[in-house]
Amino acid sequence: MIVEVTGQNFEEEVLKSNVPAVVDFWAPWCKPCHMIAPVTEKLSQEYAGKVKFCKLNTDENLPIARQYQVMSIPLLLFFKGGQPVDQIMGALPESLIRPRVEALL
Repeated sequence: MIVEVTGQNFEEEVLKSNVPAVVDFWAPWCKPCHMIAPVTEKLSQEYAGKVKFCKLNTDENLPIARQYQVMSIPLLLFFKGGQPVDQIMGALPESLIRPRVEALL
């Protein structure tokens, strides 16, 4: 299950999460963002309880996008202990995303 995060719940769901979190910075008009959505959905089910997967609409949450210097989407930002530890920019295949998720564990 993917958690929709906003400025209101970002701190609670991502920064204070008791498991590592992957935040998908996206926008509805972004075609590559839609291309990786099935991959993040699949991984969110496989890693349920171990890694939290979140989506943040950059159009609706500009302050957070700016805070993390999101210049291009899609951007997957990997958080551990409330800190960003890795990122993937662009619509990469599952074979390149999965090892980065594994590295969070």
